[in-house]
Amino acid sequence: CGGSVSDSSGVLQSPNYPGSYPNNADCVWEIQVENNFRVTLTFRDIMMQSGTCQHDYIEVYDGPLHSSPLLGRFCSGSFPTYVSSSNMMSVRFHSDSRYSFRGFQAHYSSIPAGHNTTIQCLPDYMHVVVSRNYLQSQGYSAQRVTLNDNRCRPTVTSREVVFNIPYNGCGTTQQENNDTINYSNTIRVASSGYVIKRKKNINLHVSCKMLRKSWQQVVYAAEDAVDVDEYQFGRYAMNITFYDSPAFRRQVRSSPYFIDLNQNLYLQACLHSSDPNLKVVVDTCVASPDPRDFNTLAYYLVRNGCPRDSSYATYYSPSSHFARFKFNAFEFMSRHPSVYLKCQMLVCRLGDYSSHCYQGCSSRAKRDTSSAEEEVDVVVGPLQLRGGDAPSGNSG
Repeated sequence: CGGSVSDSSGVLQSPNYPGSYPNNADCVWEIQVENNFRVTLTFRDIMMQSGTCQHDYIEVYDGPLHSSPLLGRFCSGSFPTYVSSSNMMSVRFHSDSRYSFRGFQAHYSSIPAGHNTTIQCLPDYMHVVVSRNYLQSQGYSAQRVTLNDNRCRPTVTSREVVFNIPYNGCGTTQQENNDTINYSNTIRVASSGYVIKRKKNINLHVSCKMLRKSWQQVVYAAEDAVDVDEYQFGRYAMNITFYDSPAFRRQVRSSPYFIDLNQNLYLQACLHSSDPNLKVVVDTCVASPDPRDFNTLAYYLVRNGCPRDSSYATYYSPSSHFARFKFNAFEFMSRHPSVYLKCQMLVCRLGDYSSHCYQGCSSRAKRDTSSAEEEVDVVVGPLQLRGGDAPSGNSG
């Protein structure tokens, strides 16, 4: 029983429903719907051992089971409805070794958060907007909205309460699992009662989950400009810039980047993140005349951290968010008007010496990303030979 549920609507029910549920059951359903949607859960039938709800009971949590507020615990009575404050809700059903009954049935669906609460995962911070109309409709004041760290204040406008929550501050916590590096914080809405309180405080749990094994392609020319509109999906933002010397002081802003055969090319990859505990390295770089096809005609400069071109070399970087490297323009450029590079970067936790960021060249044909790494793919170009410099010699 239990499990992960991702459909936009569905039915939850106790094991064997409408027959008697088994003894010693402990079922947990995790309902996760689309971003910026909420879960609404309505119970249609409840028949369990009543009383103090110590033996058989249902619990509803506003998010993951072990890290979220308890919305309700019950075993009989009226049929309640719950609405989550994010796109996730957990339901737990527990029975002991004594009596057994019909159990429960509930229906859930997803509803748009609309203008109530929205979350965007930007490169340096979480952008969270809470509607003042929503707060006022629930009887709460916008002046009583805070973060875990109440020194980090929101911007309050006539319509919204806006938080820009850094990934490395304001009480933001970090947690790693097999799939993501999670950055989480809690927006707390306190009841305004001073002597007595008839309303619960609201905890809005906001989280940006940066996917480890996602692939991000950013196509752009040699100037330091990039058009990326996928940040809200929680992918690390990365770009690569050409420099005119190994000092890495002056960027090359011309596009296309016209070069000479065998010219030294200096590149710097930059990870855009406010989290200082990340490290980026070059894992694989492959060249192709087609920015959409890096398989048919491909030339590897480095693969799985192992240099494939004799001119490829890395440079010391003053920041773990930078990865610097160089190579020489190669001869097959003479047969194609433009060449593009596709570089796969690894993002790891700083100081994780078991990760590929620190292990360097791997002899394995296929590398498995460890629990603290993400692969990010960047396409850069075009590179073009200067006029009159195309030789007629052998291809490289």
